[in-house]
Amino acid sequence: MKTRWRRRIRNSTLFLAIVVLVVSLFTAMQTALWNTTVYSGWFLAGLVVLLASYNLYKKVPFLPLGSSSTWMQIHIYAGFLTAIVFPLHSGFRVPNGFFELVLAMFFLLVFTSGVVGLFLTRTLPPRLATRSEEAIYEKIPGLIHRLKTEVEEIVFGCISETETAAVPEFYMRRLKPFFEQPRYFWSHLFHSERAFKTLLTDIGEQNRFLNETEQEAMKNISQRVAVKNDLDYQYALQSTLKYWLFLHVPFTYGLSILIVFHVLLVYAFSGVAS
Repeated sequence: MKTRWRRRIRNSTLFLAIVVLVVSLFTAMQTALWNTTVYSGWFLAGLVVLLASYNLYKKVPFLPLGSSSTWMQIHIYAGFLTAIVFPLHSGFRVPNGFFELVLAMFFLLVFTSGVVGLFLTRTLPPRLATRSEEAIYEKIPGLIHRLKTEVEEIVFGCISETETAAVPEFYMRRLKPFFEQPRYFWSHLFHSERAFKTLLTDIGEQNRFLNETEQEAMKNISQRVAVKNDLDYQYALQSTLKYWLFLHVPFTYGLSILIVFHVLLVYAFSGVAS
């Protein structure tokens, strides 16, 4: 823990020093009447290339290019630096024209999705560790199907033993939809147990009208309901960690392409090379 905090303090101090240096250089260049738009634009483009290269690095982790944690730290702080350089490059003005508006929107989408992703990757994994043993994401649907099969076997066994329909009717009405697929996605994501507790309350109320055999069956079903709820929790959090990249990465590549077109347009129509 102490090592982590020392690293964060060190990285934050270095980042602040770089920000001060960048702003100071930008101010000095403006004072000297240099074309700051060109230099800040190339610097911003370089940062975007650096950010996009992190995803490429993850595809070739066997190359001696540094540790993944180091690349992640560079990625995070380079992303925050773009939030300083972008307004310096744009002159703190509203985008002028359709292309500039699209470019600014893509930048905001990349930056916002990156910040959201940073929050998710820092908060969701510790939450996963607080529940039951973590299941492999791809195996969760199969585990849920197995639980559903076990519950239905208990329900059918209850029919043959008691010749009553109380448990089967409750299963069809209240539990079958629960076991058919992952449920309560948003509740789990926002750490709410309200929906699950409502289900447990319904099970408890149903027990009041059951005989001893049916109550034993419901006890066995309830155990599987709890396991299913844990799987749903893991599915919700792991899905979020997995699929936010499907937004962030394409936005980053889209921004990179737009920057290439932006550079070509600037040099084609302005004739400014310095």
